[in-house]
Amino acid sequence: MNIHSYTSSAQDTGRADAPILIVPYVWLGDFVRCHTVVRLIKAREPDHPVDLLTTETAAPLLDYMPGVRKGIVCDLPRNSLAFAKHRALAARLRLEGYGQALVMSRKWKAALAPCLAGIPVRTGMFGEWRLGLINDLRFGERKLPRMIDCCVALALPDGTAAPADLPLPELIVPPAERIAWRARRRIEEAGAPVVTLAPGAIGPGKAWPVAHYAELARALAPQGVHAWIVGGPREKAPAAEIIQAAGDRARDLTGDDLREAILALACSDAVVSNDSGLMHIAAALGRPTIAVFGPTSPWHWAPLNPLAAVLEPPAMAACPTCGRSGCADVRHRRTADVGPARVLDAVRRVLSGLAR
Repeated sequence: MNIHSYTSSAQDTGRADAPILIVPYVWLGDFVRCHTVVRLIKAREPDHPVDLLTTETAAPLLDYMPGVRKGIVCDLPRNSLAFAKHRALAARLRLEGYGQALVMSRKWKAALAPCLAGIPVRTGMFGEWRLGLINDLRFGERKLPRMIDCCVALALPDGTAAPADLPLPELIVPPAERIAWRARRRIEEAGAPVVTLAPGAIGPGKAWPVAHYAELARALAPQGVHAWIVGGPREKAPAAEIIQAAGDRARDLTGDDLREAILALACSDAVVSNDSGLMHIAAALGRPTIAVFGPTSPWHWAPLNPLAAVLEPPAMAACPTCGRSGCADVRHRRTADVGPARVLDAVRRVLSGLAR
């Protein structure tokens, strides 16, 4: 699949196989979740091509998402309307002959380009005075407990109950591509277990302390376990600290290309991650993932895919943030209170299971 291909489809949007455009959330974890929507659509309407609007950052994910025809790459500014850019995007969308756009976000401007493009059916939740921009309005969002439940509701005919077992997001990296990546990176740890660490996080308090990651890598190194560190440019400094602790058993694989992180995760035996986009990617790749949660709820924000372990701070007599006893505010929890020994134990369980 070529995510930068913009080959025009037929202009007859009334035809039975008119392509469908998904306008997903832009954060990586939410973007991965939207593959559940793709799979629901393809199960109901296999003849409809499905495209996703994507940022340049998230675009590599589409090459590994079964059922996605292609991505429409467009980086729109988040803090301004930039009407001219929306109009230019609309011109590109118009060429594709979409029959429907599923607008996942409730933001007003998320629906602007699909409307300007004249996509006949524009489906979205009621909100932000989008009457007209959205012409297939869905109600009842407050009764849907999770973001993924709202996305699923948009993918189904209005009033249709969601299936009890939602299809899971799925990312598939061909074996040949994994082999070629190892050769290009000159990675020769074949046969030795690899645990990939994803220390990056967006949002206050979601990152497990770098010192804890370093202690984990230091404890794994004498057992012959290699630690790979993935993330963006902001994770260069944490990677250096982890490598200093683990020595030549650790490798810095951070950078500004998400594809490199996807391939590293696909080649891993286990993954340790904060509540982040890379956690969702690792889980969708089917990698045993140990997720550290602090001020966010796993029920709301963990991947739909099963995790090897969900580690949360232990209950304390007094809340570490407000000092109250019995505080139930999940936002007050600290990832630092998940000790390295707990994560090390979870990693060892995963690796011992693989060895059997």
